[in-house]
Amino acid sequence: MVEKMKFLSIVGPKDDLDRVIDTYLTKYEMQLENSVVELKNAKNINPYMESNPCREELARVKEYVSQLTEKAETSKTMNVVQATEFLRELDEAVAKNKEQQATLLDEKKRIEEALQELKPYCDMHYNIQSILDFQFVKYRFGKVAIQYYAKLEEYAREDKNSIFYKCQSDSEYVWGIYFVPANMTQKVDTVYTSLHFERFHFHDGYEGTPMEALEAQQKKLEAMTKKLQEAEEEGRKLVQSRAGKLLAAQNCFVTMQEHYEIRKLVAFTKTEKAEFFVLCGWMTAKDTVRFQKELESEVEIICMVEERSEKSKPPTKLKNPKLFKPYQMYIEMYGLPSYGEIDPTIFVAITYSVIFGIMFGDVGQGICLFLGGLLLYKLKRMNLAAIVSCAGVFSTIFGFMFGSVFGFENIIEPVWIRPVTKMSNLPFIGNLNSVFVYAIALGMGLVLITMILNIINRFRAHKMGEALFDTNGIAGFIFYLSLVVTIVLFMSGHKLPGTIILIVMFGLPLLLIALKEPLTSFMEKKSELIEGTIIMYIVQTFFELFEVLLSYFSNTLSFVRIGAFAVSHAAMMEVVLMLAGAENGATPNWLVVVLGNLFVMGMEGLIVGIQVLRLEYYEFFSRFYTGGGRPFKPYRNVTK
Repeated sequence: MVEKMKFLSIVGPKDDLDRVIDTYLTKYEMQLENSVVELKNAKNINPYMESNPCREELARVKEYVSQLTEKAETSKTMNVVQATEFLRELDEAVAKNKEQQATLLDEKKRIEEALQELKPYCDMHYNIQSILDFQFVKYRFGKVAIQYYAKLEEYAREDKNSIFYKCQSDSEYVWGIYFVPANMTQKVDTVYTSLHFERFHFHDGYEGTPMEALEAQQKKLEAMTKKLQEAEEEGRKLVQSRAGKLLAAQNCFVTMQEHYEIRKLVAFTKTEKAEFFVLCGWMTAKDTVRFQKELESEVEIICMVEERSEKSKPPTKLKNPKLFKPYQMYIEMYGLPSYGEIDPTIFVAITYSVIFGIMFGDVGQGICLFLGGLLLYKLKRMNLAAIVSCAGVFSTIFGFMFGSVFGFENIIEPVWIRPVTKMSNLPFIGNLNSVFVYAIALGMGLVLITMILNIINRFRAHKMGEALFDTNGIAGFIFYLSLVVTIVLFMSGHKLPGTIILIVMFGLPLLLIALKEPLTSFMEKKSELIEGTIIMYIVQTFFELFEVLLSYFSNTLSFVRIGAFAVSHAAMMEVVLMLAGAENGATPNWLVVVLGNLFVMGMEGLIVGIQVLRLEYYEFFSRFYTGGGRPFKPYRNVTK
């Protein structure tokens, strides 16, 4: 059912707005509306114009919270001043730690560069500092591409002015150092440069041979890496140790953010002495009574309650017994009922389960669907699983009615009929499977019920013309009901009603349906009863009546599928048992029986479920249900 809603306007001093939000909106479910829009015609109404005061703080504190690696309990609540001061102190401590990490990281990179510099010269067993202190002999560290090394080596071997000392090499380069007298430096450097020797400057400060310097740098790197890890760990602890306060600060800023979002929906008005807020929204009638009673203790807070709003239509909140709640999924897929419209959840729950049971009647398979759906619902809380479980109950019931257990029809006797063998002898038709007859009868009964629901909905919506003269209104109901009664009397062997009654019951409702437009216009006191010319109206009405009669016929025949699936289910299980060799009382192949039942439950169960849903949407909902409601989204649930 759709819960009754009330439109509330809460008025109070501006300074009390946050307290009202924290005290009442977190306790009662209230869907907020834009108060400025709702009070558009009122004078001296202003929107909230200030910017969000805590957007940056909330973003920073969320970033810190995302770095937490261990669970923590929230510390005692903080106000905005405390949360802001805490966040400032944390920012300073974190910035200092990051600065320390940056310094250590730069030092680590310098050491890594030194290692890369020393590695190619590890085979040179000479003190580096001694080379760097040469006064009369110049040195040049560098590398040459391997394709040019042979030419450089030949020159170095013949040249009397330089000595080239080869160090390590790889697939691309050969590293080395050449020595040259100070007075020959410019000439020799030019030659080596032309031989593609790439020079680089060796850093000062190394002690011992390159290997000894390399080992010293490696020790420095290990020590620096350890310091950097300690600094990083200190940074993590710096945040983790304040986890409780961080969560408290986050809650504070989140609350402020929520208050800001609400303030954008609040209207403000000023008097000579004070400024007041106006908060508008929807609340269920039940909560409204409790809310007003609680507000009796408030001196300056006023709550005005109305049945409806001039600007916004009431939201829809469904409230159904727990057994039927899973079926709300189908309602939401089609569209929530408009406020004041009949909630079809219970109707869908009953008709869907019964029709599914008729189309899929089997004791064993029904129990499997019931248990499987129930288990899946308990584990995953899936609404579809609960629907399958309920459908399984009715499959079991109709399994007893049809006398079928996992396809075996010789274990129990049917309480009602066997779908495949039961036949009925009908006038002018002859023998026809009884299940088809019962399916059409069930369908006609359900169509009549949906027409009654449509009439109620149209009266609630104050659409008198549609309630009285529509194909699914009173006129259509009388016509279809008389048609059903006539068919039942005829097929049961009773004499038909008199000709006059037939004319009244069939002709008059069709005439009212044909005159729906002018009659509705007359009731609504419109100046023009019809649109266009009379001739066009007559032609259009003729074809519309033909379509109405055709739709009644096709919609009724659509329910034949209920009986068809009941028969096909029994036929499919006969095929499974035949493949298992269970004919003439022989011992069946139980593996084939199990696999066949699983296949039928999976494939046919899915098809039947879809077909029943199609009947609900196209044969039932199309007659009485619009589904144009908007969901009820209270502030309390949104913040949760």
